[in-house]
Amino acid sequence: MSIAGIPVDFLLFGLTLLGVALFHHHTLRVALTGLAVITLNKLLFSDFAGVAGADGLVRLLSHEWVTLANLLGLLLGFALLADHFERSGVPALLPKYLPDDWKGGFCLLLLVFFISSFLDNIAAAMIGGTMASVLYKKRVHIGFLAGIVAASNAGGSGSVVGDTTTTMMWIAGVKPGQVFEAYVAAGTAMLIFGVLAARQQHAYQPIMKDKPEGARLHGSRLAIVAIILASAIAGNVFFNLTNPAVLDRVPVIGLAVWVAIALTSMWRRPTWSLLPEAFKGSVFLLSLVMCAAMMPVQHLPAASWQTALGLGFVSAVFDNIPLTALALRQGGYDWGFLAYAVGFGGSMIWFGSSAGVALSNMYPEARSVGAWLKAGWHIALSYVVGFFVLLLVLGWHPDTLDKRKDASSPAAAGQTQSTPPALSKP
Repeated sequence: MSIAGIPVDFLLFGLTLLGVALFHHHTLRVALTGLAVITLNKLLFSDFAGVAGADGLVRLLSHEWVTLANLLGLLLGFALLADHFERSGVPALLPKYLPDDWKGGFCLLLLVFFISSFLDNIAAAMIGGTMASVLYKKRVHIGFLAGIVAASNAGGSGSVVGDTTTTMMWIAGVKPGQVFEAYVAAGTAMLIFGVLAARQQHAYQPIMKDKPEGARLHGSRLAIVAIILASAIAGNVFFNLTNPAVLDRVPVIGLAVWVAIALTSMWRRPTWSLLPEAFKGSVFLLSLVMCAAMMPVQHLPAASWQTALGLGFVSAVFDNIPLTALALRQGGYDWGFLAYAVGFGGSMIWFGSSAGVALSNMYPEARSVGAWLKAGWHIALSYVVGFFVLLLVLGWHPDTLDKRKDASSPAAAGQTQSTPPALSKP
């Protein structure tokens, strides 16, 4: 069913996103209402990827539950991880090593970029948000928050272990070197938004010049952070190398994080009281991911650099996992361009990536599309400039994957194989 040629499902999803943008103090209610209405519409008047009724819904959930479970485990687990990191004393000790002016903020963003190249972008963003809270005495400009999210997404865009979408490409047969090319664009973008966001923050609240009196390193807390992160990486890498199909059936990453939290809680107790608020933010994200998964996106425009550029803007409001899966099935993309577009594009809106949603749990004032776009205007600018620098430097070189491998790969089925995103989005 459609109106003016536009499927009703898209219109309902658009209204949901509009509601999130306008009523940012009631985002959870809006997202849950949108999910309920879209689900009911598909049950009564449409279908789920060609399968009607309750059977179609069950089939969809059987494909999506691993992604949702991993996301929930990571969002909740990393809320505790960020608290361990803050209590480790590392953020309070950073003023001793960072420049005193705007370049201190820029160095912080570079650190987030680097961390995200080998860690989940949620963890990188929350670690960055924790450091910023201490360094700027909890007065963090929304433009700088957008910069933290952008740095975490850009850092993962060129690494096959830095983002869910790039890992999907790797599993589908894309070579790591093809994805690595995205760093030409991501590095360019980082220089643009990094400098502008750091200057915004310095004008709003200068960086702490001296470490707080009595600040010291708590090695046990820092060790727990390392153990939790290492567990997530180890689970992902081990099964990717030995039996990738397990990642399609079991939420390995989320489970690994919580096993590590449970074991280390006997050493140092986590701040369990953080979980209720983190759970609300997690349910909001999962609701939007499910809404996006139900959209009838049957095909993409013909693969071209123009299409890849457009997908970056689409990924600001649409889950980048199904977008990547569709592109892999379609073939004909230059995968470095696609990795950059779907990985970095979601930074343009606060709910455009899981990193943004996670950070907004720490900074509720960021849950305003208007404020994010106004303060973080440099994200869209840097995205476009970075894309065209990549086009000019390396050119567009499309590649066609083995369709048989695409059809059988978990990525083609729209399944996440790594720590959720670098965007999982929205």
